[in-house]
Amino acid sequence: MGTVIYVSNADSGDISVLSLDESTGTLATLRAADVGGTVMPLAISPDQRFLYAARRSEPIAVVAFGIDRESGLLTKIGEAPLPDSMAYLSTDETGRWLFSASYGGNIVAVNPIGADGKPRPSTQQIPTAPKAHCIRALPGNRHVLATSLGGGHVLQFRFDADTGALSPSEPYLLAMRAEAGPRHLAFHPTGAFAVLLNELDASLDVLALDRTRGTLTPKQTLGTLPPGFSGEPWASELRFTPEGRFLYTSERRSSTLATFAVDATSGALTPRGHTPTQAQPRGFAITPSGRFLVAAGQSSHRLSVYRIDGETGALTLTAEHAAGRNPNWVEALSLA
Repeated sequence: MGTVIYVSNADSGDISVLSLDESTGTLATLRAADVGGTVMPLAISPDQRFLYAARRSEPIAVVAFGIDRESGLLTKIGEAPLPDSMAYLSTDETGRWLFSASYGGNIVAVNPIGADGKPRPSTQQIPTAPKAHCIRALPGNRHVLATSLGGGHVLQFRFDADTGALSPSEPYLLAMRAEAGPRHLAFHPTGAFAVLLNELDASLDVLALDRTRGTLTPKQTLGTLPPGFSGEPWASELRFTPEGRFLYTSERRSSTLATFAVDATSGALTPRGHTPTQAQPRGFAITPSGRFLVAAGQSSHRLSVYRIDGETGALTLTAEHAAGRNPNWVEALSLA
């Protein structure tokens, strides 16, 4: 088994493909895959055969790559137009539908994906309140959630996996705190709860998940900022470890990663401290083994690799490595 890391470099217009040696915690650059413009969010298909990248400069599109399962290298297989510049991509659990959210266009959209992995033009576009930021299918593939940072709420949809159609759930909107700025969602591996990261106040909300109705209920709110922080927060990403024992978040003003222990039964989070990282860490990923976290600094144009302590969740720096210009999104994949 090997581990490959994909990093989108917005200003270089490409995706870095790197191998991670999990015996040493070091990275080696394999190749860069050209996207032909500003590239930001990435999504890997459920069968791990394809990677999708949003090109946010003209012509705006989703670009599809085939993944070589032995080397992890990428081969472009096609692209399809997107209705606007998209800040987030994800697929449904079948890999037949691509979801996207537009921060500038205030919409979410659905694109079909062919059996060959190639995306098709969108079949549905839904207006949202300002600054749509994330869209993800719930475990079970019957519902979808999206966030509106400007609207201050989470949108709750029913999802038809046969047709790709989204329709409002009841209730349609879950209002969050004023000025919190709902940004990204993550689902615990048990599927019992979700966690919402809010960009503007750098808070986390633990949300009970009703998988039958596809709706959320707030349970806990806590902060992610390091002690002594002053200024305007700018929270960015959150990820669970694969077994769900720990949750990590990144914050761009302080350039830190926050660690939380997770109670898998209740969903309660317990803060476990902060770790300095690369400047302006917009994105990071956790390896499928759960042993390493790789963070990207948009301002440093570098990556940091951390070993995750399986008992405490503590992060230990093992390596730094050059990335492209403005690295912002990170995905990790294990190879057979």
